[in-house]
Amino acid sequence: MNPAGLSRIAFGIQYVGTNYAGWQSQLHQNTVQDSLESAISSFLGKEHQEKVRVVVAGRTDSGVHALGQVVHFDTSVDRDIFSWVRGINAFLPKDISVHWAKFVPPEFDARFSAQERAYTYVLAASSHPLPLLNDQAGYVLVPSDRWLDVKAMQDAADHLLGTHDFSSFRSSECQSKTPIKTIYQFEIVDNKPYVYFFIRGNAFLHHMVRNLIGSLIKVGLGKELPLWILEVLEAKNRQVAAPTFSANGLYLSRVGYPDKFDIPEPNLAASIIPKEPIIKVFGSGNWIKDGK
Repeated sequence: MNPAGLSRIAFGIQYVGTNYAGWQSQLHQNTVQDSLESAISSFLGKEHQEKVRVVVAGRTDSGVHALGQVVHFDTSVDRDIFSWVRGINAFLPKDISVHWAKFVPPEFDARFSAQERAYTYVLAASSHPLPLLNDQAGYVLVPSDRWLDVKAMQDAADHLLGTHDFSSFRSSECQSKTPIKTIYQFEIVDNKPYVYFFIRGNAFLHHMVRNLIGSLIKVGLGKELPLWILEVLEAKNRQVAAPTFSANGLYLSRVGYPDKFDIPEPNLAASIIPKEPIIKVFGSGNWIKDGK
């Protein structure tokens, strides 16, 4: 119990972001946060009058999905772990699910204890629209006798590794105190008819991943050379990068924490992303920690 007499509990959640106006609670909008807090309140019951307010690792935009989102909140209610998972899921809509629950020490913070975040972007390329994938993957039109230049995209992505000022890929609505972020890993995997973009960094700006994907696709289509990405990066000007790409294919895949908290790994198999590309990039499903 923390000094206030409350227990802190963390949850790992997955959701399909299609029907939500993003994670964060908004007036007169359907959001993931509101749905989760409502489900927790319903599980606790009317006899518990405490205000439920969860803290999230990363706020996702409208239409963005999550495989490894992490939240925490404080409560005076005493339940076993399985009851938390089963009980909250009973009140959640079908496109949101709690996958695990864990009691954590009071110094754990879902947002500020996070060391890194990893996103996956799923891109489907075809000579015609793919309606069954509308909400699960981004889409780019390519002639039937052509394919994206994945090597060129990877060469371009390599210029983004390390610590940089990512102003060129920053939304005008971004509230981050600094545009300087660090990308630890950026791997692009060709798996026709899909291309998977795996990106791991300490933190990301608003729309940063989608803006990076849009610019890399421009390289993959042969409209720009790989070195163009470096020119865009150094310009520190949003106007020179490609437009923001679709949210449909973006997944918050994992949030990394110090080992001492022993936060469970997400179930990455429960998605459109197959096991083989994950193993190819991260090795037997293990994630590299501490930026090493």
